[in-house]
Amino acid sequence: MLKTLRAALALVVSALLLATTANPLTAAVLQCAPYAREISGIQLFGRAASWWDQAAGHYDRGNQPREGAVLAFSASRSMPAGHVAMVSKVMGPREVLITHANWSYRGGIERNVRAVDVSPNNDWSEVKVWYAPIGDLGLRPNPAHGFIYPQAPAQNDALAAPVQIAAAY
Repeated sequence: MLKTLRAALALVVSALLLATTANPLTAAVLQCAPYAREISGIQLFGRAASWWDQAAGHYDRGNQPREGAVLAFSASRSMPAGHVAMVSKVMGPREVLITHANWSYRGGIERNVRAVDVSPNNDWSEVKVWYAPIGDLGLRPNPAHGFIYPQAPAQNDALAAPVQIAAAY
């Protein structure tokens, strides 16, 4: 009897160890930055909080929402790594639908959820985002830099003009 009990206990302990041991295929949690890069095509890397500064000179930035743009949230006490989300649809000048990862649920993807500009200057510097656990916009506004647009910045016309290399005389 004691031998059977020990065997059963060993089996339970082994099962628990297997269930809680990190599996290389499932150990990583999907983060917002790699997901935003994948769905937007914007080739920025590192923490979401660094995307706004990284985008300077490589991508146009602004405070007008556009489909396909990435909304870049600032780092804050409650969000030290910042956050990035792709605009999937513009509903109006102060409301968009976004697609992003790792917001309402650890590693989860949310598609076409509301984000609303609540900034006093209508400049998308403070944003409330849909938070699934309460079934509504989050209770606190989140600081944001603005939008990073997926196209490369417009070139200077002088640099883009054709150049005559040689002429025949």
